[in-house]
Amino acid sequence: MPLNTEAEQLNNIIKSESPTVYHLLSKKGSAIYFPKKGVPAQSADAKDKKINATIGIALEDDGTAMRLKSLENQINISSGAFNYAPSHGRPDIREKWRQMIYDKNPDLQGKEISLPIVTSALTHGLNMVAYMFADSNDKIIIPDLFWENYELIFGNGYGAKSVFFKLFKNNKFDIASLKSKLSKGAGKKILLLNFPNNPAGYTPSTTEMQEIVKIIKKSADLGNKILVIVDDAYFGLVYEDEIEKQSIFTWLCDLHENVLAVKVDGPTKEDYVWGFRIGFITYGIKNGNKELYSALEAKTAGAIRGDISCSSNLSQLLLLKAYSSETYTQEKGEKYDLLKSRYEKVKEVLVNKKFQKYFYPLPYNSGYFLCVGLKKGLDAEKIRQLLLSKYDTGIITVGNLLRVAYSSTSKDNIPQLFENIYSACEELINTK
Repeated sequence: MPLNTEAEQLNNIIKSESPTVYHLLSKKGSAIYFPKKGVPAQSADAKDKKINATIGIALEDDGTAMRLKSLENQINISSGAFNYAPSHGRPDIREKWRQMIYDKNPDLQGKEISLPIVTSALTHGLNMVAYMFADSNDKIIIPDLFWENYELIFGNGYGAKSVFFKLFKNNKFDIASLKSKLSKGAGKKILLLNFPNNPAGYTPSTTEMQEIVKIIKKSADLGNKILVIVDDAYFGLVYEDEIEKQSIFTWLCDLHENVLAVKVDGPTKEDYVWGFRIGFITYGIKNGNKELYSALEAKTAGAIRGDISCSSNLSQLLLLKAYSSETYTQEKGEKYDLLKSRYEKVKEVLVNKKFQKYFYPLPYNSGYFLCVGLKKGLDAEKIRQLLLSKYDTGIITVGNLLRVAYSSTSKDNIPQLFENIYSACEELINTK
């Protein structure tokens, strides 16, 4: 089936500006486009006209969005919240989020990145990245401790195959394992990095982060075309001094002409708005320019247009209002301090050597979670079931590990949480 003319035009721009990005596009990514003369574009042409009979929404006689008073009375914000947002996202929040990315990552200053595209949170953002770049014959390199949704998105959704590198060796990031997986084969490569990691709650040290960047650059130097997806869902929630505070996207976005970095992030965890369902996709590549990024943004917006049409306008407006609040930084700091205090309580509790009889923590230093490894002979699912039935306690199993979310556990309950895990382990051992 021949490509749409508009898709071909975008492909020509991308191929001209970056053959690497063109090479990385999936079949769907190559075919997608944002229609220049579709309904949204024609409606934009008519937005200032006295009579505007274009977009399919209902308006009041004064030209504002038609709305129910029972809903409007609950929303202390512009009546514009009832309108559709653009498929790309609201221009004001896209500009604001890009500036916030620069503010949070000082070493990013002076580097050219795309304007973020708004998605319906990170799961949708990752899905759109998969749409753009993942084909059924592609392999995606991910850590062996990973968010289960990756397999639903990339595997079930697009038929891509997961290839795992070991996240840890000797209680440190396993640089050698990542290098081994990235060096196998030649051509197109997709690498997904998630720091702080879900489920492990681990962020590399500054030294480890730079080692990761070097490995990616060496692979690119060999001629490999590499897409690095940076899942920054838990960005900013780091609790130790030696941990790298900036996103690895900061160094990948201009690392090499053969490396396209895609930052998928959002306010879900950064601003504690899980139900708002807003995320962002941002592109970066060495020598990337406005023409290349505009073409990628148009393709991504086309994928969104054909999927959910657009993300919540109300959520975008509420976030913009929060970001302009004089107390925003203070409020965010208070929530960070609360999470850090829970993290520190976990560290304090796990110093108790008695727990080592049955379990031990994997490296953790950031995010929401830690993973607990079990001594030989203990079954994670049996422990989980016993904790539910007898100890009024819930945790998550990841293989034969226990994932503990201190993010959702009050500081006062953390000691009892680990005592309950200990008791459940002991009970299972003693009943054998």
